[in-house]
Amino acid sequence: MFQRDKDNKAASSKQENADEVAAPPLKPFSKKGPHAPHEPSMPLGTATVLRHEIPRRAVDIPSAHRAGKQSGPDESERRELLVGRDIYLSGDITSCDKLMVEGRVEASLSDARVIEVTPSGFFKGAAEVEEADISGRFEGELIAHEKLIVRSGGQVSGSIRYGSIIIESGGEISGEMQTLIQAEKAEAKLKDQKKGPQSSEENLS
Repeated sequence: MFQRDKDNKAASSKQENADEVAAPPLKPFSKKGPHAPHEPSMPLGTATVLRHEIPRRAVDIPSAHRAGKQSGPDESERRELLVGRDIYLSGDITSCDKLMVEGRVEASLSDARVIEVTPSGFFKGAAEVEEADISGRFEGELIAHEKLIVRSGGQVSGSIRYGSIIIESGGEISGEMQTLIQAEKAEAKLKDQKKGPQSSEENLS
């Protein structure tokens, strides 16, 4: 009886050893899962560099001065003087391209291009300009070498000289008025009259 038990145990142990030898060894658990694609192995010492091509765009840099193109006069360099409403100004005004009067001015204006008196403005004094545009009041001596415009509601009084004149309906002008041609002729005549007595006295002596 004991001999049979020993034989059975020996036979079972041999069977287990045979099963262990026949069964293939288990592979370690892979994190990639059973369906992960096989990645080809790369030789040591080699590396791949991924380069992203950035599209190049031409940058147009505007030139400060293009050849053959001349820039016009800078508007910021124009010399303009504005006398606003409720402002009083007196004195001498020189080297002014344009004087715009919305308030009150008592001054002498010379070496100017344009004087403009708005409906609310008042100018008293002397002004010698290229153009005069009067919508308010002007009193004194005015010389407009090119053009004088008296707008509707404008009032001009005093000694007035002009190259040409435009008086709109409702505009008023009073005083001594002459064109520059007439004024030049009158001045030349006065000079001749002054020279006349002197030349006669020289002849008598």
